[in-house]
Amino acid sequence: MRIALDYDKTYTADPALWDGFISLANERGHQVRIVTMRYPDSEAIESPPAPVVYTRRIAKCKLYQADVWIDDNPAWIYQDAP
Repeated sequence: MRIALDYDKTYTADPALWDGFISLANERGHQVRIVTMRYPDSEAIESPPAPVVYTRRIAKCKLYQADVWIDDNPAWIYQDAP
């Protein structure tokens, strides 16, 4: 499974929980990516817990194809930010 995990207010809400989830998912052969609306140059995530897809405010689904989305604000999966 390809799992897209939002960073801000999702991963950051409980990093220990998500670190365990990412570790277990990887052990079971799943692919976890942090998918964020951030810009890579000016808003890079320091020491990310998984590979990061930076969408630069573009709708997340346009840049990453996930089987499962975990996001506190699902609107950003399908719409661009202003």
